[in-house]
Amino acid sequence: MNIVVFNGSPRRNGRTGIVAKYIKDAFKTEIIDLSLEDLPLFNGEDSQNELSSVKELRTRVTKADAVILASPEYHSGMSGALKNALDFLSKDQFELKPIGLIAIAGGGKGGMNALNNMRIVTRGVHGNPYPKQLILDASEINRNTNEIAPDAKGKIRSLIEEVIQFTEQLKK
Repeated sequence: MNIVVFNGSPRRNGRTGIVAKYIKDAFKTEIIDLSLEDLPLFNGEDSQNELSSVKELRTRVTKADAVILASPEYHSGMSGALKNALDFLSKDQFELKPIGLIAIAGGGKGGMNALNNMRIVTRGVHGNPYPKQLILDASEINRNTNEIAPDAKGKIRSLIEEVIQFTEQLKK
């Protein structure tokens, strides 16, 4: 199964990237790392459709059977980097595609608004966000060692396994 996980953080050494890389390694997924991607700021002009970074983003998401979006919560929403990437995509890439949602909260608060924001936007592009979602607290992810707490790994695995089952059921 082809799953694409988005590291929705623009921060190169952020907790969201640690989670996205864990999913990539544990489930052999592809990763779209927005801390490394060269996407311009979306402006809606047709000329952006010809950019190689935009074409590659669209191709990778189109080919995916399911998508996992992981984002920190910034000012009660998903990261601007993730929203910008999603603005380049449409129902052509997401039509009924299963989507798992993960928010990384900082300082023991937040996350729910980012999840709601991601859910609203993915429905807007005709995606199929999975009902179960996950908030991970910053204390569960060590940026110095790139380690994730065992309990948090279990929560991540549970969500991804359910998204995989959901995707398999939809394919039948």
